[in-house]
Amino acid sequence: MLSLTHLRVLEAVARHGSVTEAAKELDYSQPSVSHHLGRLEAATGAKLVQRVGRGIRLTPEGELLAGRAAEILGRVDAATVELAARVGLRAGRVRLAGFQTVLSTIVPRAAIELARTYPGIELNLVDAHPSDGLAMLRSGHVDIALIFRHADTPLEDEGVRLTHLLDDPLYLVSDQPHPRIEDHRDAAWVGGCERCRAATTAACARAGFSPRIAFTVDDTVVSQSLVAAGMGVAILNGLALQAHRVPGIHTTLLADSPRQIYAATYGDPPDPPATTALIDILATLA
Repeated sequence: MLSLTHLRVLEAVARHGSVTEAAKELDYSQPSVSHHLGRLEAATGAKLVQRVGRGIRLTPEGELLAGRAAEILGRVDAATVELAARVGLRAGRVRLAGFQTVLSTIVPRAAIELARTYPGIELNLVDAHPSDGLAMLRSGHVDIALIFRHADTPLEDEGVRLTHLLDDPLYLVSDQPHPRIEDHRDAAWVGGCERCRAATTAACARAGFSPRIAFTVDDTVVSQSLVAAGMGVAILNGLALQAHRVPGIHTTLLADSPRQIYAATYGDPPDPPATTALIDILATLA
């Protein structure tokens, strides 16, 4: 009797022309692949593969069955996805990790739309810096991590897939109108923690100086309040100003490259239906 596992092994061997490469793709050992091929030959009563030097080659019977296997597996996979889409969007859960400014701007609107469109889906949220969010994504603790990347920052995480949501520009924030970054060479600066102040230090470096970070603050409302009180200047992203704007501050759009906001998922596609639905909503709203 033919099994889907045996057919999947034969189809992989046919595509790669190699037991070794098929084993890597399927995450099997080489002896396991050879065992499945042997079982398939026993079930069909036909010689399906033959050795050629150090490699293998499909016999005409093997090529015939491999072609049919590809068709069968394609239909089974399509049916699985269609069924999951029907069932998964009526019930289920999607877990999202995001950083402060997306959780206070885009995500609440997305949560409302998700609940309206798919009331059976449960949404779980966690506040996490992008690096922590990616770690949670890789470990399986969340389904989506909202992260940001700058144009010159490569993504080094294998298996992570990104959906671009929006570009988030930088603004110089001061208590004086029409501020220029070069005018604040000797000023006190409000910056985030060591891993969060990269945009500030990079923008100042492009203006020819290193900022004197007098206040280390990750809360963007506190940062704006310090600026409004005349205690320093800051560089903030547009989403931070959209989330909350303290009276008495003045902003200037910087020409620096904006950071890109992404929805990150992990592993081979397709994503679960609930995950895909939330990403589509986030992209539309962003």
